Amino acid sequence: MTAIPSSEIAPHEARARTPEVALRDIGGVGVAVLTAAEALATLDRALAARRHRKLAFCNAHLVNLAFHDAGLRARLAGFLVLPDGVGVDLGGRLLHGARFPANLNGTDFIPALLAAQLGPLRVMLLGGRPGVAQRAAERLASDHPAHAFAVLGHGYFAPGEEAALLARLERERPDLLLVAFGAPRQETWIAECLDERHVTVAAGVGALFDFLAGEVARAPGAVRRLRLEWLYRLWLEPGRLWRRYVLGNPLFLWRMLRLRLSGRGAGR
Repeated sequence: MTAIPSSEIAPHEARARTPEVALRDIGGVGVAVLTAAEALATLDRALAARRHRKLAFCNAHLVNLAFHDAGLRARLAGFLVLPDGVGVDLGGRLLHGARFPANLNGTDFIPALLAAQLGPLRVMLLGGRPGVAQRAAERLASDHPAHAFAVLGHGYFAPGEEAALLARLERERPDLLLVAFGAPRQETWIAECLDERHVTVAAGVGALFDFLAGEVARAPGAVRRLRLEWLYRLWLEPGRLWRRYVLGNPLFLWRMLRLRLSGRGAGR
């Protein structure tokens, strides 16, 4: 994953005016065609107006999950879906003849969103193993002292505990909720459980808490610039990630090629 260039995340740019969001269909998922500054501005307006938005970051793995899951595709249609990674970029080139304007992975985009805000936000974290969200919140508070961070819970709560979590969200209604359950559970939970009563912006953030808490190391900068962080993660966690990358990446590419060669383009 390549870091968002600092020239694209200056605070004043987050309030820039952006056009209606255009989408590119990548294997049945509508992915927003936005620069980093435009994406930040879109969410800045939602936060300023306290208008509920759902946010997802779409990589090749999420497209693979959604390809034969009509329910997941329908749920993602209610999200602002940002492009994450070289796979989706390749899908854009194969199906639409153009790369996406920016690689907006959540690990870089969420800190950029926090840095771009002109006023303080109330941010809550939900997910990860017990203790991980707390360490992630402490790291975020250190990096972004203008905002208030609180942990809603870890990602292994029992079904009977869900009502209490949602009730707390209704009482406190944070500006931003970061949900780290992994795909597609986090997107499904956000779609099915959250609305304007609970939070302004709800984002599925995958492994963000693990990175912030030091549970998983990020790839060196040179590797990220080459857009090979997925390969670094595979090297670190082969037992957990081999299916996603060793099997999933070729499957994604095959699906994109089939769509292009069939003449259906972005269609299924």
